[in-house]
Amino acid sequence: MVRRSLLAFAVVLVGAPAAHAHFILNAPPSLSQQDEFGSPQKSAPCGLSDTAGVPDQSTPTGVVTTVQSGSTLTISIRETIFHPGHYRVALAQDMASLPADPPVTPGSTACGSTVIDPSPALPVLADGQLVHTTSPGNREQTFDVQLPAGMTCSNCVLQVTQFMSNHALNNPGGCFYHHCATITIAADAPPLDAGNDPGDPDDGGGCCGAGASPPLAAGLAALVLAAVNRPRRRRRRRIT
Repeated sequence: MVRRSLLAFAVVLVGAPAAHAHFILNAPPSLSQQDEFGSPQKSAPCGLSDTAGVPDQSTPTGVVTTVQSGSTLTISIRETIFHPGHYRVALAQDMASLPADPPVTPGSTACGSTVIDPSPALPVLADGQLVHTTSPGNREQTFDVQLPAGMTCSNCVLQVTQFMSNHALNNPGGCFYHHCATITIAADAPPLDAGNDPGDPDDGGGCCGAGASPPLAAGLAALVLAAVNRPRRRRRRRIT
């Protein structure tokens, strides 16, 4: 009887599904490699580990996304395992400067609910994104965030955090999972004609489009004008 119970317990352990992650960051590209479920992603602030006590289980991708200051950045995610909740986006110069996960109020589940900032300010760029209580169907979802005008940085960290209202607390992330991307924010692009002389034919800019070059066009215009203004000779009537 005892042997049969132990055997049944072993079968349960072997047959139990592994705990998988819950969302994939598609864009901008994640700073660490992700498996088909998005692992690793549990530990704050950037999901580098899924195991308590192990600080880093990640493999860096080395990808740096360059964007312009003040531009709109599209975030693309895919929720591989459904949990009711939403997403938050934050930006900081390094991981240590990213904000902590917001406080949670337990309800019918341990994770219950959390606060959503209706007017986020740096380091938070957007909060309460893709709020959902039903499954999105394991498909790509996107939303846009506005980058601060005039802000530049090199290899700063963009964080995407998933809040899960019905999640358990027995993992490094608790009610939140995390992904990060490395981005460089460049200064605003200069005007297209900055530094160019519109009348300089060498820079190809400004005054003329496709067709005749400026000297040829001017010559043709002069010929046409001369022809129009040329005085007409009056024909003399012949008297017989």
